[in-house]
This record gives sequence, C-alpha cells and structure tokens, in this order.
Amino acid sequence: MAKRFSADTYIAGILAGDRVLLSRAITLVESRLPSDQELAQEVIRAVLPHAGNSVRVGITGVPGVGKSTFIEAFGLYLIREQQKKLAVLAIDPTSQRSGGSILGDKTRMDALATNPQAFIRPSPAGKSLGGVTRSTRESIVLCEAAGFDMIVVETVGVGQSETAVHGMVDFFLLLMLAGAGDELQGIKRGIMEMADAIAITKADGANVDKANAARAEYQSALHLYPKAVSGWLPQVSTCSALSKTGLDTIWQAIYDYLQLTQSNGFFGQKRRDQNLQWLQEAIRQGLEERFYANQQVKEQLPGITAQVKEGQKSAFAAASELLKLV
Repeated sequence: MAKRFSADTYIAGILAGDRVLLSRAITLVESRLPSDQELAQEVIRAVLPHAGNSVRVGITGVPGVGKSTFIEAFGLYLIREQQKKLAVLAIDPTSQRSGGSILGDKTRMDALATNPQAFIRPSPAGKSLGGVTRSTRESIVLCEAAGFDMIVVETVGVGQSETAVHGMVDFFLLLMLAGAGDELQGIKRGIMEMADAIAITKADGANVDKANAARAEYQSALHLYPKAVSGWLPQVSTCSALSKTGLDTIWQAIYDYLQLTQSNGFFGQKRRDQNLQWLQEAIRQGLEERFYANQQVKEQLPGITAQVKEGQKSAFAAASELLKLV
C-alpha cells in the first residue's frame, strides 16, 4: 500500500510541480476509501485557486483510429513548437469480468512519457458510465495546479464517453479513419455535432487520397448542421502521426477557437456551466454511494433483487421500497 503524506506535503508538492506527489494525489482522488477521499478533498480545496488556467482538450475516436499514437505526436509538437507543458489523462478500458485494466498508454506513448514537459496518467475506466473515471475532473484540477497549461483527456471511445468528456473540456477533437466504410454513416450525428474539429488520421502513403476525400465529405456534412452556440464552424483536416503532418493545422484550429470563444464570452460561460454540471454529477454520485452504503439497504437488497429477477416484483416498486429505507 502506497505511503500517504500529509495534506500540506501534497499541496506543496503539487504547486511545486512535483509529478510524483501529483501522481500520488491523483491516486487519492481515485480511491474509494473515506479517509483517502477526505484527504483528497482537502488537497483539492487548497490548490483550486491555482487551477483553471489551462486549455482542456478532449480527444476521442473509435478503437483503432490511433488515439495514443496521435496524442504522442501532437503532444511532442505542442511541447517543442508551442512551448506547452502537457498533461495527458488517458482512460483505459476495464474488464467487466475481472476488473483489470491494461493501463498501457505510457507504453504506447514512450517518447512523450519520458519528456520532462509531459505527464501521462493512465486510469482504469472501472464501471464509470462511458469509461470516464469519477475522478477525471479532480485530476484536471490537480494537473492545472501543478502548472500544466495543456490538459488532454483521451477517452475509451465506446460511445457514451464522448458526452461525458465534452462536459469537462474546452475543445473537443474527433479522430476518424478514411476508407473504413461509409464515413458519413459510420458515426452518430450527435457526436459529430459535439466536435469542434475532426481530424482524419493516418493520412500518409497510399491513404492520402482517401483521407482528403473523407475530409471533403465531412466538411460538406458539417455545413448542414445548425450553427454552434459558440459561433464556431467546426474544422476538418487530415493528419499523420507517422509523417508528423497536419499537427500544426490542428493546433491552429484550437488556437482560433480559443480566440473566438474568449472574445465573445462563450469560453467563460461554458466553464461556468461545466462547474454546475460537475456539482450535479458529484451530488448524484454521492447519493448513490450513500444509498449502497446504508445498512438497511445492504440487508434488503439481495432479497429484493432476487424478487425482481424472478419477476415477482417490478423494478419500479422494488426501487421505491429500497429508497424509502434511506
């Protein structure tokens, strides 16, 4: 079991940019132990005034699109060409059978992982809806307080994670493959509408023409969607992590988006709305945890669950009966 430090030690270490103590603090917020949670919240309260100064970018895409490879190439570009200090919060799929997680992102991003200006934190998705861990928001705050000015949140890419990540980042980037079927039918409209930019990956070698054709199709399709509240028209580009092309175009899109939304007030309003969303989500999670921790619920749940399973009691009646216990 990892050694726990005092709150003051964590706070001082995080504000000094100590990545070991930052990693230990993230472990605390991921823990479900009440003592760890109490300590984690004390640390978060103290460092919160030092957070909020980063650019938060969510990156998603179907498995196989090359998210980790892209993030490594893009991350190194941001560090070397834009002098950014980058934190990557990568959510790894968790086995619903064993509960295990590979946590292989540091292996897949070995060059970025060893860069002194980068911090990569793989976290198991667990049973969280959409593969976004319950502690991802708190981890963003801790990384910002540690001085990272670019925060990338990589999703599992399993469908529901897009909505969850969209609610915690400033810019949402969707990675797509060309030549993998009917591009315009290959992804839900809702995800397309959430994207602030779409990047067609692996645009190198014999795949360049396919990538350019896909880019044109997506750009045409986006013009059919209602104009975003932010006033921003989503951009579509091609890129290759292998040949390191198109990365500057993606950064320019992020930069232009920030310039627009900060000038028209949308950026700040979105952050404030997200704070309220975080509050509501924290309340829901807290209520659920208290419900299952209730002793009467623990005693009654197995029997009522069996009745529902056998069709002897409706799920709604069972839920009402259990909720009356707390």
